[in-house]
Amino acid sequence: MDEAARYLHLNRRELEELVKTGEIPFEKRGGRVVFRRIELDGWASKRILGLGGKRLDEYHRKTTRATLELLKKETIMPELIKPEYIAPAMPGKTKASVLQVLVEIADTTGLVGNPKDLLKSLQEREELCSTGLADGLAVPHPRCPQEYLFESSFIIVGRTLQEIPFGAPDGMPSDLFFLTCCQDDRLHLHTLARICLMAQKTKMLQRLREAADAEETHKVILESEVEALQARR
Repeated sequence: MDEAARYLHLNRRELEELVKTGEIPFEKRGGRVVFRRIELDGWASKRILGLGGKRLDEYHRKTTRATLELLKKETIMPELIKPEYIAPAMPGKTKASVLQVLVEIADTTGLVGNPKDLLKSLQEREELCSTGLADGLAVPHPRCPQEYLFESSFIIVGRTLQEIPFGAPDGMPSDLFFLTCCQDDRLHLHTLARICLMAQKTKMLQRLREAADAEETHKVILESEVEALQARR
């Protein structure tokens, strides 16, 4: 229970309530409540991507505290995204082709251990639940963070030439993609929360669609992160 609570950035009482109401996947073994990590991660990422307003603010505040132990500073996008990780005119007409292109771009960073394993993990995550969000944004990520997949944490950003049906809850197609690849569990969940915060607190999505190239896209993302953090305060 304690380990799962730390991973989810919840206190034990909050986790106990989720178990009591059956809102979180768990098992009982000899009277003990235990969690399968892969199921826990799927539940956590789905929950984060569905947060908004004060609930997102509160969760982001909790994950920030834990992540500061890793990065020593509040902004994380400068560490995770470089202009060469951005494809402002990405091809692809289906979800499958978009995931394939994102993995191909990720492979050019030299940080991916096995592109086939990464693609398989992304596909498994989408089968579990789509990572498409409202307003044309999607945040694909591996089903469960695994250190062997990456040499370092990074994000690939892509904007497709046409909108793609991606399973967003509002039923609208997606054209902006943040492929999130993190080694550390805490950074993984915090990064998902940070991207959602940036999308909800700023005009980042609109500005990304207007960006002329990778350099401008990179600038928009860094500025939007700072603006989102200031708005949160």
